[in-house]
Amino acid sequence: MHDIVPTWVGTTARQIARAVRRGDASATQVVADHLDHVARVDPLVSAFRTVRGGEAIVEAEKVDEQEDLANLPLAGVPVAVKENTPVAGLPTWRGSAAARTEVAEDDHEVVRRLRGAGAVVLGVTRMPEFGLWATTDDPTAASRNPWDVTRTPGGSSGGAAAAVASGMVPIAHGNDGFGSIRIPAACCGLLGLKPGRDVVPRQLGADDWFGLTEHGILAGCVVDAATGFAVLAGRRPEKLVQPDRLRVAVSLTAPVAGIRLDAPNRDAVAATARRLTEAGHDVATVDLRYPAALGLRGLATWFAAAAGDAAVKDAAAGRAGGRDLQPRTRRHVALGRWARRRGYVREADRAGWRERMLGFFADQRADVLLTPALASTPPAALGWSGRSWAANMLSCIRYAPYAAPWNMAGLPALVVPAGLRPDGLPVGVQLVGPPGSELLLLAVAGQLELLAPWPRHAPSWPRPAATVS
Repeated sequence: MHDIVPTWVGTTARQIARAVRRGDASATQVVADHLDHVARVDPLVSAFRTVRGGEAIVEAEKVDEQEDLANLPLAGVPVAVKENTPVAGLPTWRGSAAARTEVAEDDHEVVRRLRGAGAVVLGVTRMPEFGLWATTDDPTAASRNPWDVTRTPGGSSGGAAAAVASGMVPIAHGNDGFGSIRIPAACCGLLGLKPGRDVVPRQLGADDWFGLTEHGILAGCVVDAATGFAVLAGRRPEKLVQPDRLRVAVSLTAPVAGIRLDAPNRDAVAATARRLTEAGHDVATVDLRYPAALGLRGLATWFAAAAGDAAVKDAAAGRAGGRDLQPRTRRHVALGRWARRRGYVREADRAGWRERMLGFFADQRADVLLTPALASTPPAALGWSGRSWAANMLSCIRYAPYAAPWNMAGLPALVVPAGLRPDGLPVGVQLVGPPGSELLLLAVAGQLELLAPWPRHAPSWPRPAATVS
């Protein structure tokens, strides 16, 4: 797509940080290279809401001026932050002009941690209004999948996934309330990690969406995902340990009745199961049943989360009604208010599902659960923000039903690339584990990466890196 010139675009976060720490590269040059790439690519992909051009260069210069770079695991690494997470000096858009808050005075804690690790924030990435949908667009633009720009990169962290898959940043921050990291990761051929409950600070949306939301990371390779997770969790990055023989439970059952799993996603799970067997693990199909009430309670919680966010917006604006929101969001909000009045959103239900799944891991003596990441191909990158509520609901549920149960349970979940579909789009699988298993899931992903390496970007997007041998 572009002429081959020396550039840091296309290199990993690990390569960049190591070069900056050693003095083999400057953070300023790395960031300038990526900003140059963003200027060429983002007009087509529409991953970013706002790019911090001059501000990012100044931030990179400050990294270069630091005397001790040895303890910065992301020294000079360009990153993107999802637009619902405060970045000092920028509005917090939350997916639309109607939902936008004033310019933030301070960074969110996860942004502070990224910067404290030496990362440079290139800008904030697009999401659907309030992060409610599994596609990313609003009346100003539709974010597009770098693998096929006629398709969505998923949602709600769709802009983040598009930015990584097109090489605009090596890693990106995202957050996940009902699959909003893992769905875009699967759409764009990336790793997408949703940590378990109480691992990364939240402060996201109204009441953290009843405790379901988590900040996490999107990356093209396991080592970058592991480093990004460690930084968000406030830990020192550590080398992933080769896991001992594990028991891997496999389930294809869809959490929503009537959903049809297509052949490419079914085949991806089967191929991953074979690779895990090759790696020495015990792999067995299990009968995982999702109670019908879980789906109904999950829908009620999804609706009520929208109502909570709308109430916060209205209080900040000094008015009520939400008539400036998109029609699909207004319907979601109205249903959420009704669900809360009827008492359909209960902590006891979420706690009960969590206990049931903890019992599942114990009873099956399972270390990891393997499921599909998606049920079918990503939808077209249409103007979903202007379409009906019913059309949005049906699209989201039909193609991406596998993620939400693990937010309800508060368990770690990771999407891992698993090959290509016949249409050329990537396909992924989901790994789920008990509390505290984030590093184990990443280590399993590392084994899969060695057995069946995947491209870190969509074909032809980043220019080859001549600065790294």
